[in-house]
Amino acid sequence: MILAEAARILRPSVMGAAIAIATAAVLATGLVTSRSVAAGPDAAPSPSTEYLPSISDLMIATIQPRHERLWRAEQDGNWDFAAYELGTLHGAFNRLGQAHPTEHDISFPDMIASVTEQPFTALKSAIQSKDTTAFTKAYADLTDACNSCHQALNHGVVEIRVPNRTSTSDLGANSTSRN
Repeated sequence: MILAEAARILRPSVMGAAIAIATAAVLATGLVTSRSVAAGPDAAPSPSTEYLPSISDLMIATIQPRHERLWRAEQDGNWDFAAYELGTLHGAFNRLGQAHPTEHDISFPDMIASVTEQPFTALKSAIQSKDTTAFTKAYADLTDACNSCHQALNHGVVEIRVPNRTSTSDLGANSTSRN
């Protein structure tokens, strides 16, 4: 008897909850459908809310630290770490080009490859042969390549330099622009 009484009391609240859930689902579906119909078949998809770091963000967060660590690895005679950093630097440039396929109506991956291909090849060779002199030249060439790209993109104020033992960064702010 108690079970029958409990079932009689619970039945309406369970039914009410089921009806409320079904109603909410129907309303939500109708709302989504009405928005897509109102937008029309040619409407552009809504913009993605994914964060895409800017070229500058990626340069400062991924490229610059690897450029500097590559130099420090060679300075410490740690050729294995230099090889590793060269690989990560190359990969970071590739990801930068994938994230930003064009810049100023130019293929950014092609631009990156055109300025870094020769220095990367020379750096790889210097690291494999543990040749400090060749590394120094190739590293300077890579640094110059970075700066030539900055100039081409009208960001000449951003100047990368060969670090020195006492510096904490390889980034210099070109002093030609004063406000």
